Amino acid sequence: MSPTLIGEGEQASLAQHGMWITEQMGCGGRVYHMPLAIRFDGPLDVDRLLAACHDVVRAHPQLAAALAERDGVVRLVPAAVPPPIVFEDATGFEDAGREPGELVDREASLALDLGTGPTARFTVFRLAPERHLLVFVAHHAVFDGMSKDILVRGLADAYAGLPSPALPLTYGEAVERENARVAELLGDAAEFWRDRWRDRQDLRLPGLSGVSTRAAAGDAVDFALPADLAVAADKLGVTRFELVLAAVHTLLAAYGNEDAAVAVDLSTRTEETRGHIGLFVNELPVPAPAPAGRFAEFAHAVREELRAAYRFRQVPLARAVGGVSPRTALTPVSVSYRRRDASAPEFPGVEASVDWMSFNQAVRGTLHLQVVDAPDGIAARLQFNPLVLSRSGCETVAEHLLALLRAVAAAPDADVADLPLPSPVAGGAAEPSFARAGEPAPVRAGVEADAVPYLAEVGEIWREVLGMPEIGPDEDLFDLGGHSLSITQIIAKVRERMDVELSFDVFFDDPTITGIAAEVARLREEA
Repeated sequence: MSPTLIGEGEQASLAQHGMWITEQMGCGGRVYHMPLAIRFDGPLDVDRLLAACHDVVRAHPQLAAALAERDGVVRLVPAAVPPPIVFEDATGFEDAGREPGELVDREASLALDLGTGPTARFTVFRLAPERHLLVFVAHHAVFDGMSKDILVRGLADAYAGLPSPALPLTYGEAVERENARVAELLGDAAEFWRDRWRDRQDLRLPGLSGVSTRAAAGDAVDFALPADLAVAADKLGVTRFELVLAAVHTLLAAYGNEDAAVAVDLSTRTEETRGHIGLFVNELPVPAPAPAGRFAEFAHAVREELRAAYRFRQVPLARAVGGVSPRTALTPVSVSYRRRDASAPEFPGVEASVDWMSFNQAVRGTLHLQVVDAPDGIAARLQFNPLVLSRSGCETVAEHLLALLRAVAAAPDADVADLPLPSPVAGGAAEPSFARAGEPAPVRAGVEADAVPYLAEVGEIWREVLGMPEIGPDEDLFDLGGHSLSITQIIAKVRERMDVELSFDVFFDDPTITGIAAEVARLREEA
């Protein structure tokens, strides 16, 4: 039996728990679908490739896992619906003038269900007798950026007949250790973020009409970062990631954004989990001082702030501070930067090329910069929400960022004032509400008489879950320090004591004791 099997009822990681809550509230969807496409040219053995897909799932059963709430705890369980691994004959698809990217879009749009499965799927398309496309899509709750390399390497090895390497611990054991580390760091993390985190939703960008930290259908602008960026980073004494992050902060400040934080994706992997497919990433905000003096000095200030946060990279911000409601992006602007040092995959007898940046046609906030730094170049993509940011505005941001990076690459010791920076953007935009796209913000009404009998019991549950002696009936759960785990525990206790199954939506629309009591009254009346 594989030592990596998902056991019945292992606790989910905190990152998985938060993602599960977001999905339950209907705020995730396609933004959490992570596609990967591999093109094969040559006499591919389709049956052999399909068998390799099965081998990878057996070696990494996280791909066949689901999430289930049990007594207020979200747990990993084997999915009722395993990952589909199928073949489809699409001969003539390209001859008809259609692009393989359409097949990627189609697969990325198919449902993935965290509760029942599937949480991943593999589809092999025959485009021509010696041209094939493998499209893999997984839910982010069981997959991350580094998992892409592990997946492709596993497929190539299995196709070549090589055994899967043994992993030092099960996924459940890895989650248990990570959760224990978070518990140890929680107090220090709360102190660290106390003066650093401000939940600001205002933003200034060219072509911006609003601000979002919610998932939405997205568009993208692709470009390549300067080839000499690595040389400039070495001269500055920072990493390429730190240089790009400093440039983003500099650009935001030039647009007129003061004290803006940029959320970054940080890997939480340890030496023991380097070979695991799964979710080992945490999004944390990185603030920065106002850019001034030499750019090199500012880049080092950003480096110091980023590395100070590394100590708490495994602690979700919502667990450390209050006031962070469920959302798909911590801040309106975010950055993910992934280094790829691995060589190209080798599938015997065929040429394989991987699209490491397959786009899911969704965006988790207002603007997200994705960078994949590989030996053959540094590819970048600005994903944006077209409902609040125009394409021309996003293209302008890309042009400004490229101009800034080229100038830094040419003169790493330049003063910030001498760099080609845009003029401030007039006005600004703020997030209108936390309502879902297309829905009006909830209007607060007085407490209905039917809700009054349930206020005391709901209040008692809140005090138990939050560990607070007194809570006002209209105090916001998230302002009180509540988070995804709090929601799950409240729902479980209400179910047990009041025989009512609360919807997660009520915590999105009215996260107060009054709001929950009113919902209990409504459900009791309907029963």
